[in-house]
Amino acid sequence: MNRLIRLGLMFGNLYPVTSPALVERYNRALEHLTGKRTTLSDFYIDLSGFSPEVGADLGDPLYLNKGGVNRQFILLSTDQKRAPLLDAKFSTSRTILRRFIEDNEAALFALTARDAVAGELVNSVYDVSNPQRLFDIRAISIDADTTAGTVRNAEKLAGKVDRFLEGEDAWFDDVLIAEMIGLAAQTGDVTRNPVKLKKTRFEQGNFWTAHFGGLYVFQKVEHPAVIASGDAAALGELPIKHVFETTQRNQIARFLELNGLAEPIVAARGIDSAAILRQKMDFILVDAVTSAGVDLSGTTRADMRRLARNHAEHLPEEFHALASLVNWAENGGAWPRITSDHPAYFYTLRAAAHADADLVNMMLAELTPKDVRQLFICHKQLFYDTYARWPEPKKEYVAQYLAAEYQADKVGTRDALFGHDAPMEEPPVSATRTQPQTMDDLIARVGPWGAVRR
Repeated sequence: MNRLIRLGLMFGNLYPVTSPALVERYNRALEHLTGKRTTLSDFYIDLSGFSPEVGADLGDPLYLNKGGVNRQFILLSTDQKRAPLLDAKFSTSRTILRRFIEDNEAALFALTARDAVAGELVNSVYDVSNPQRLFDIRAISIDADTTAGTVRNAEKLAGKVDRFLEGEDAWFDDVLIAEMIGLAAQTGDVTRNPVKLKKTRFEQGNFWTAHFGGLYVFQKVEHPAVIASGDAAALGELPIKHVFETTQRNQIARFLELNGLAEPIVAARGIDSAAILRQKMDFILVDAVTSAGVDLSGTTRADMRRLARNHAEHLPEEFHALASLVNWAENGGAWPRITSDHPAYFYTLRAAAHADADLVNMMLAELTPKDVRQLFICHKQLFYDTYARWPEPKKEYVAQYLAAEYQADKVGTRDALFGHDAPMEEPPVSATRTQPQTMDDLIARVGPWGAVRR
């Protein structure tokens, strides 16, 4: 993994905790939440304040996430909203934490100027010892305050100020006045500078969880289902009718179709489908030839056709199916029929435009593991787990590719890959496409996406 760390593809954008003042604030919050302190003098933290270095120091990689539910967090700065969330057990956690920071940015900026903010993502479930408990998680709320209780004290002070202003004899209540003065010394003037965090509550609708080998829970769709990365039978009876394994391709395809969760990409504004398909083929080609022991050092895109010719015997069905799509797109060849049981089927899909697009793209990434950039963007933990098992030539090629191509323009690439401005009408079988003059530029920007209707 050192290669990924060195290239900024792992543990990138973490927030540095390097000053003695920040370390002390972190330790106060850590002690407040867990009863522990770290001996480290500097380290890096993620969106939630979790640090792999602190986890190693404490001998507890889940020190802020006991049991994988009700994740605790430590905020030293609102800049943490730009950091990733490491080792997430629920796909919703990152969105909830970022929303909390953004919705309370001014208040959190003021609070973290003097102290750390410690809190917890709270739901009604405190353990998920069995899969059925996952369905008891209805909503997530956030409970947060500074280690000194500034928010709580500000609420008390605001209440006492109201009593003082409304009470007829409040001017003669020495006890009330003394309490107000004592609280104001901790919170400042709450009448001019209110210290208040918005009450936030998030519905737990459709989500992914790392528990039980990985589950995609779609409970808020017309036709609910759970898709399990492992053994569905081991989950027992769930309060949902359909439970599929990721190997049940026909059932998953039908589920996506019935709920309108995925769509093929035929053509998108400013994007040539042939360029996108060729990039997907390149990733599949790289997987095939590196598995066969081919060294890709110094390989360029211009070398891909040569590699495909020289190692045709190693090319899988996915490669040939996408090649047929390219033949249709460029030369008006026969419209290829790719059914849901074909290995290339899910490579031709992306999430449709809906609230759970990220979740669907995450599941599609697991179903299309040779599409390494989708895997990296949509399902990082699975990417890291898969990367560890690759041969060295593939590790080097993919790491260098992601560093050079994706990292250079993350926003532009994501917009191009996941935008929803493409006309979805099925084109005539006889349609032809012209080859763009800037094919390499299109591939570099758009990357491995695109499909046609079957």
